[in-house]
Amino acid sequence: MTAVQLQVTTDDEATAHRLAHELVAARLAACAQVLGPITSHYRWNDRLQVAREWLLLVKTEEDRVAAAVDAVASRHPAEVPEIVALAVVGGHDAYLGWVHDATRPPA
Repeated sequence: MTAVQLQVTTDDEATAHRLAHELVAARLAACAQVLGPITSHYRWNDRLQVAREWLLLVKTEEDRVAAAVDAVASRHPAEVPEIVALAVVGGHDAYLGWVHDATRPPA
């Protein structure tokens, strides 16, 4: 079992909640938290940008990352959405076990 956290940003709250719900419903994530609004500063098309966004923190398993990334990318309205996978290097064993179990098909 290797847990992974995906970071995903969206430009509106409704999209963030929709993505969170769809990932958990499809068992591509055990949990998806929506935080925001946040302010992002970045360069796009060689111009500095400042945008109000919402951040999803998505907990999943390593073997579900590719499918979760594909699901977000195919449903995300941005041309190049932020979808970053971060390895979880430790944590509460019971919680990490729950992440694993929640991303498996029902028995």
